[in-house]
Amino acid sequence: MKIRHTRQLVKYLFVGAASNAAGYCTYLLLTHFELPPKIAMTLLYITTAALSFFGNRKITFSYEGRLFGAGFRYIVAQSLGYLINLAILMVFVDQLGYNHRVVQAAAIITVAFYLFFSLKLFVFRRAI
Repeated sequence: MKIRHTRQLVKYLFVGAASNAAGYCTYLLLTHFELPPKIAMTLLYITTAALSFFGNRKITFSYEGRLFGAGFRYIVAQSLGYLINLAILMVFVDQLGYNHRVVQAAAIITVAFYLFFSLKLFVFRRAI
């Protein structure tokens, strides 16, 4: 049982590292050309979330259940992840004045941990 969880985590890290690295580089590029950080994050969050559904469904969790149910739960989980990311930017950048590049990098890691458990236990859970 523990081996399955470890494999899922490793696969999740692989899928997430690829998509988040590309997304973060794009975030840096967009903000370099003066797109506001929250707008850049929003655009990239939507794109990355949409693409990672299929990678996590097939590669990470080998989910064979109903697509519609998992898709709805995925939207719920990702919506909360987006709100977490937005709140982090609002507090640490807008209120406390930290550099948005550093804050967004930390937000990606924070949201990734939340999403792993959310996807595993809620979105792509195995039927009992």
